[in-house]
Amino acid sequence: MLHLDTKNDLRITTAPGLAPYVEAELNDLGHAPTAIHETSVELTGSLRDCMAFNLRLRTAISVLYLLKEFPCTGPEDLYTHASTIAWEDIIPPDAYICIDSRGDHPSIDNWMYVNQRVKDAVVDRMQEQVGARPSSGPERHSIVINTYWRNDYCWIYLNTSGAKLSDRGYRRIPFKAPMTETLAAGVVLASGYDGSTPFVNPMCGSGTLAIEAALLAANRAPGLLRSNFGLMHIRGFDEKVWKDLRIESGKLRRKAKPAPIIASDISPEAVEAAKQNAKTAGVDHLIEFHVCDFEDTPIPPAPGVVVMNAEYGQRMGDSTELEKTYKRIGDFLKQKCQGYVGCIFTGNRELAKRIGLRTSRKLIFWNAKIECRLLKYELYAGTREKSPDTN
Repeated sequence: MLHLDTKNDLRITTAPGLAPYVEAELNDLGHAPTAIHETSVELTGSLRDCMAFNLRLRTAISVLYLLKEFPCTGPEDLYTHASTIAWEDIIPPDAYICIDSRGDHPSIDNWMYVNQRVKDAVVDRMQEQVGARPSSGPERHSIVINTYWRNDYCWIYLNTSGAKLSDRGYRRIPFKAPMTETLAAGVVLASGYDGSTPFVNPMCGSGTLAIEAALLAANRAPGLLRSNFGLMHIRGFDEKVWKDLRIESGKLRRKAKPAPIIASDISPEAVEAAKQNAKTAGVDHLIEFHVCDFEDTPIPPAPGVVVMNAEYGQRMGDSTELEKTYKRIGDFLKQKCQGYVGCIFTGNRELAKRIGLRTSRKLIFWNAKIECRLLKYELYAGTREKSPDTN
């Protein structure tokens, strides 16, 4: 069995643009990463650490625990090395496993074949050692094994998260082009919001940004919203330690109500979806909802943060009409949000120029396969320079 406190290499995966926020979260938890990549952060840690990371990290997608790394020149090398891992000490005989492989190697043109070879190594070893073959498939509800293969070198990890951590479980009612929970948490953190000032989210859609802001403001561990993680299915899983960690994470929650969090949308259906999602997340009492045009969103006294995930024409809306909307967004920020930090998340640089305000910072994120920018504006009271944006 894997020992709870045995240190090994860990890889925390995330979406492009979010690795610095994972690093910052790990630092806050007292862990120093050893390497930062575009979509992952590496560090040393134990399975006990993995438990805490699964509960508390907001911007991570998966927490991976290294089982073996080795030179690998072809599929047979992969099978041979994967067969030497003591799977019988990790996987119960009646378990369900999912293999997820990716990388870049000239011998592979179909990564499903890599999945198959790793699966063969696992079940053949299990059959030999315990006389049972686990079932397998694409579902990530139980034990997940990740294989990375690049430049004649391979890493095999136990995915302690199972399903992606971005699947918090509260978004029961999605709306148009929703932002993933992990990306939304990153955008909230990038905005500089910490719960001490108002957070305003016009164009809230299904409410993901406002909900993630409320979870952050309440210091509520996002993993507490989930009841199933990959690590719970391995042999020797210590349920008492897990329950104690959940209780400890729950005690971190701030009891004081944060500054106002306001979410609005012109669509009654969107606001109703956002309300229901916030209720599922347990933060509906922290968010004030309004059905209105974004220009009519109530703005509490400054300072504060306003974040808008504006339509950007590639998946929804018409670009010509959206040019007018983006100009209105600029007017709204200028006229009604003085003293705030304004943040616009968009995947359309041309439309962003219609905002007409000079950005203080531009941060690159990816929403699925669309390169997006979080444009930040310091909305000082009084006269501000207005010029075409160069986003």
